[in-house]
Amino acid sequence: MKKNDLYSKEEKRFRDKNKIYATQSVKQIAYSTDNRDFGQVARSIPCQDACPAKTNIPGYIRCVYEKRYGRAYELNRVANVLPGVLGRICSRPCESACRHGEPENGVSVGICHLKRSCADLKPASHKIIEGLYSPTNKHVAVIGSGPAGLATAHDLAILGHKVTIYEAEDKPGGMMMYGIPEFRLPRDLLLLEIKNIVRLGIEMKTGQMIGRDITLDELKNDHDAVVIATGCVSPRMLGVPGEDLVNLHNGLEFMRSVNQGGKPFVGKKVVVIGAGFTAVDCARSAIRLGAADVSINIRKTIEYMRIDETEKHEAQFEGIKTYSLIQPSKIMGENGIVTGIEFIRTRLEKTQRPPYRKSVPIENSQFVIKANSVIAALGQTPDSQVISNELGSIDKNEHKSGIDGVFLAGDFVTGSSDVISAVAGGKKCARAIDEYMTGEIRKQTVVRLENHKTTDRPRAFDFIGKIVMNTVEMDARLTDADTEVETGYKDDQAHEEAKRCYLCNLKYEIDPLACIYCSACIDVAPKDCIKMIKDVPVATDGTFGPYVETNQWNNVVSIAIDNANCIRCGNCLAVCPMDCISVTKTELIEIDT
Repeated sequence: MKKNDLYSKEEKRFRDKNKIYATQSVKQIAYSTDNRDFGQVARSIPCQDACPAKTNIPGYIRCVYEKRYGRAYELNRVANVLPGVLGRICSRPCESACRHGEPENGVSVGICHLKRSCADLKPASHKIIEGLYSPTNKHVAVIGSGPAGLATAHDLAILGHKVTIYEAEDKPGGMMMYGIPEFRLPRDLLLLEIKNIVRLGIEMKTGQMIGRDITLDELKNDHDAVVIATGCVSPRMLGVPGEDLVNLHNGLEFMRSVNQGGKPFVGKKVVVIGAGFTAVDCARSAIRLGAADVSINIRKTIEYMRIDETEKHEAQFEGIKTYSLIQPSKIMGENGIVTGIEFIRTRLEKTQRPPYRKSVPIENSQFVIKANSVIAALGQTPDSQVISNELGSIDKNEHKSGIDGVFLAGDFVTGSSDVISAVAGGKKCARAIDEYMTGEIRKQTVVRLENHKTTDRPRAFDFIGKIVMNTVEMDARLTDADTEVETGYKDDQAHEEAKRCYLCNLKYEIDPLACIYCSACIDVAPKDCIKMIKDVPVATDGTFGPYVETNQWNNVVSIAIDNANCIRCGNCLAVCPMDCISVTKTELIEIDT
């Protein structure tokens, strides 16, 4: 049986399952809503599954490899609307899931750096083209211009709705503008990507605080729907004596002051409390304000910090120390001014919930260190005080409040998260609002399947070392505090790093009716990815579970390729004497319904 016959069988299967089907003169394509296909994509493409916005990561990395940077940028923008921004500040859950980082496979692909490359290296002539729907004459108010608000507004504008954003600050961007230092996120880039969103006819009204300048009731009366996307703006407190002392800053207000051009007092010795990105941003900003001794102090150990390895490295490179297994118990002071901080030591205990460790104070282990200032960067919580009405029962899955026509997006509903999660939440909220206003589901996520040749990626690519991000020298960092530290990949570096991607969106399958069980594919597989199986369980949601393996030939029902372990080397396809292995490119995409 030839591969062309196999594709005909696949086409019939999709047609029989009431799937949307189409063919092209050269390519054969199917669009699937089958849970088995969604399960396969989630299992086979771990980077995309880990991304809250479900960015087509193998797709855009392949475009970077081909030096099609404009197309790579568009593939990113379909999912996350702020590619250049997220290429710098994303929390990178995709890289933690990357198969290249699994044991014996090496180091994760620099997915985030490649995302930045799409924005940095795309042609100056590149134009953003978006498929716009006809106007609906519906008007939506979005409260907040952070990542969730911008993503919601963008997708609603695409769907033909008129959108007005109300922002309390003088500039748009929310925490991206006021919470992240410019040496990580240049403001001209941020404003450019915001401009690319509002150019769709979105009206931006800054300096408009809900409850002060306009009420929720007024917005409800003037609009068909309202979205609350104000994020988390209330800083968590230490809850220890001495929090009223001068020179004790909360991380959010400290970074806001720095980003507005202020120079808050830090002194020579600065103690930062916190384990996330804000804590590291505060510490690195303190160095740029002239502090000589800066430390980050955490209750757990460094591997539990909520930051990526790049941030840890840059903090250490800039001379910032990290002290673990301690927590503050008192802020010390004289004449109302901070002079030091009392810590108590902690130990880790196992728990039943992730991350399966909690810190526990150790009795009588207090000690005091001197400090000129203390920065408490413990995260933020939503501030519902700015909303005059009672929101009632909140449905987080549907992004609905207890008030008809009032929706919620991003950190306001989920609690403090990260930019990519907020963007993903905003996009889901936009879909919910569109359905509410039109009474129709106009967009649908499907799995696109396309017949494909085997990979043209040589096995030697597996052994390329990760390309290190280019950065400026220390002198340049401190001469101008706003100098961007990371300078991005050059063209040849991006091309080289893109080679490392396994292209996990390629699905290799063996036709059990054509296979003669010669085991040639097993013999040439460099990984344990081709298995003799006796059963394939089906989960309650309709997806396939892990293969049930056997080493007894009389129990074998099929030889199958485990795409969760396959590195797409193509060896199996090359040696198969029966031509019974097919390759399908699988992608999550949105289509009009």
